[in-house]
Amino acid sequence: MQLSDFDFELPEDRIALRPAEPRDSARLLLVRPGQGLADHRVRDLPGLLRAGDILVVNETRVIPARLKGRRRRGGSDIAVEATLHQRISSGSWRAFMRPGKKINAGDRLLFSDLGATVAEKGRDGEFTLDFDCSGPDLDAAIARVGEMPLPPYIASRRKQDERDRIDYQTVYARREGSVAAPTAGLHFTPELLDRLEASGIRMARVTLHVGAGTFLPVKTDDLSQHRMHAEWGEITPETADQVNAARVAGGRVICVGTTSLRLLESAAEPDGVLRAWTGETDIFITPGHRFRIADGLMTNFHLPKSTLFMLVSALSGLEVMRTAYAHAITEGYRFYSYGDSSLLWRAE
Repeated sequence: MQLSDFDFELPEDRIALRPAEPRDSARLLLVRPGQGLADHRVRDLPGLLRAGDILVVNETRVIPARLKGRRRRGGSDIAVEATLHQRISSGSWRAFMRPGKKINAGDRLLFSDLGATVAEKGRDGEFTLDFDCSGPDLDAAIARVGEMPLPPYIASRRKQDERDRIDYQTVYARREGSVAAPTAGLHFTPELLDRLEASGIRMARVTLHVGAGTFLPVKTDDLSQHRMHAEWGEITPETADQVNAARVAGGRVICVGTTSLRLLESAAEPDGVLRAWTGETDIFITPGHRFRIADGLMTNFHLPKSTLFMLVSALSGLEVMRTAYAHAITEGYRFYSYGDSSLLWRAE
């Protein structure tokens, strides 16, 4: 397939700059391949699922991974920005940097009182940074001087503020490590989680630390040439047992977010059994993928020509998703990280 197959026109005023308040008041588009579309609210979710179903959520926690500072080289001093995206040791991170062309290996960087040395300059604006401290000391310094890494389509249109430190985090986030939120989960409230549990709908937790590579555009027309950035994830034995038991009992597996779905599909055996798993995944899901675990997906509305729009098209069908997105645009749904939600069922 070609990149142009996944293009569509999106008016700029459909891009949400703030989340819905309360979170579960966001709109939700129900997409049932072969059965049409229906408009709901996220708070309606317990009535759209059934007892025995299991929601798989990503409990990763976003760190304030955007660092603004200065590059110092001899008498030259310029403003720089680093977006951390992959930790490689207790004191080193891979990061995307701007302006990449003006930064070289060996340069000294200062982010407020946090110093770093550029250890390596890679391709596509990616660098390896060795910080002056490590371990918990580095974590504390990043938390102190960093900003929440809002997506570029939000950060370019408004300044971030203290609200974003809460808004850009799920209520069930536990394990620090992401530099982008698993945004489908931003719609949940403690009250909604209680209602789901009371309805007999269970929740299983996985971890996939989302990298900044999720925002990188696809640069090749031939999708077979695109390579995803690897992201670290974990499925515990307890979670694998939960999901397998739900499936055996006839429950459906609904992934909350593309991150949860990608992780489950990475760890699933060919016969559909989920195994405990720890490691990096660079799975790239496009139409033609044979889904082994996921029956449904709760997810926000994604960018044109993005790997995430390709993923939802693989699950529910490209023509179905083109129709769904056209409906969402016409009906005023809000797009992207702070936008509205959808519940997609897998096409047979």
